[in-house]
Amino acid sequence: MGPLFYRKEPDGGFVVGLRVLPKHANTRGSAHGGLLLTLLDVALGYRAAFSQDPPAALTTASVCADFAGAPKVGDWVEAHVDVQKVGSRLGFANAFLVVNGERLVRASAVFSRSGGALPGSASAEPGAPAGQ
Repeated sequence: MGPLFYRKEPDGGFVVGLRVLPKHANTRGSAHGGLLLTLLDVALGYRAAFSQDPPAALTTASVCADFAGAPKVGDWVEAHVDVQKVGSRLGFANAFLVVNGERLVRASAVFSRSGGALPGSASAEPGAPAGQ
């Protein structure tokens, strides 16, 4: 998978992105659906976890996705996430995968929250090695 990239947003959130490479493609030259679902799971989970202070320890319980199009090799794909709620037991978030301003995939996820904070996240940012 990857490499994955992220950029911080003015609201304190972040967007996760990926350039579709030939290794990511199916036989039709489009990004493989498994790659896109993995990107969504990573983006939804990190964004939901880091919406809390300290970041919440979350485990994916469910991810549902609808495909309205398919990114091609060479496309830059961004995952834009909206966290609905992270409560004491469950977290909920929605996302769109966007290519050139067009929404190609929409998804929603439910997360189970474990006790405590995300391990190694006291001062970590997404993508930073644990403990930094």
